[in-house]
Amino acid sequence: MEKQDGRYWLKEVVTISVMVAMECTNVGLNTIFKAATNRGMSYNVFICYSYALAAFVLLPSPLFYRKTGLPQLTRPILAKLFLLGSIGCAAVMLSYKGIDYSSPTLASAMSNLIPAFTFILAIIFRMEKIAWRRLSSQAKVLGTVVSIMGALIVVLYKGPAVMALLSSSNSSVRFHNFLTATQSQWIIGGVLLASEYSLTPIWYIVQAQIIKEYPAELVVVFFYNLFVAVISALVGSIAEPDSSAWRLKPDISMAAIVYAGLLGSFLGSSVHAWVMRRKGPVYIAMFKPVSIIIAAAMGVILLGDTLHLGSIVGATVITMGFYAMIWGKTKEEMHEELKAKDVESAAQTAPLLQNAETKEVDGS
Repeated sequence: MEKQDGRYWLKEVVTISVMVAMECTNVGLNTIFKAATNRGMSYNVFICYSYALAAFVLLPSPLFYRKTGLPQLTRPILAKLFLLGSIGCAAVMLSYKGIDYSSPTLASAMSNLIPAFTFILAIIFRMEKIAWRRLSSQAKVLGTVVSIMGALIVVLYKGPAVMALLSSSNSSVRFHNFLTATQSQWIIGGVLLASEYSLTPIWYIVQAQIIKEYPAELVVVFFYNLFVAVISALVGSIAEPDSSAWRLKPDISMAAIVYAGLLGSFLGSSVHAWVMRRKGPVYIAMFKPVSIIIAAAMGVILLGDTLHLGSIVGATVITMGFYAMIWGKTKEEMHEELKAKDVESAAQTAPLLQNAETKEVDGS
């Protein structure tokens, strides 16, 4: 029993460590993308090349299923994979354009809206039940409202500068950021990021459904990256007709594409698919608040960004709402588990009572 508990906690620690590492990777991706776009790289080119690289790396993925065998890839599954790629491509484009207008810190703060939007979507599709008299349901609803209020604070209130990196080497970068990141651009970036994070829960639900029907995560991730690369190439050919924009040079643009393709699109998508099958999408969303601290630190240190009061206040409010919602969800799951155990114990006790009654009748 102790060995089983030890293995369980070891798996939990490994899963948590992997998810924290992925959040660090995602924040690093947003930061290096922002640095590359400041040098003139197009986000359409970035998306196309990074996802094409990830699809190329995942080409041998069917070899991992030689022993178990691959499930049959039917037309309905391919259609759902294309839908997943379309939703993902739209979300990624909105995300990177939003970061281009604002900052990685704002993107990380706004990412805490994912569980709130997921909860609202679950209610609409009757996947989530609300019992207004229960404290857990009240916490979920209140947490959702508070999270959305926090996002509005981040978007609409930039506030005074709280902390900037006092380094002469980054003074020109900070001055450039001050000139370009106007209030209107900040709001546009926030709206784009909010739109992206409203699509992400839909993407989670579609991916979870596909993995249930086609339990080969690496193949699902391969087709997802392939479809995103194809769709972004078609969009990019219209948005970026200049062929010079598609030529890569050995500078930060190429480094950003390799980083995004290998650590983001390939490794990140694979890990999220694996964790989603084991824990579900809500577990993945639980780690989003970690990204705020990482993004703020990396933005100030690497990009010379100024940390604004609105981002701190809004991120704090979003995090409070998020954890209120998670607390309510956890309480409901514990309540459901207790009910299931009571039903199971009652089902096991009933035959024993019947046997005892039968023996008493036979004995008399």
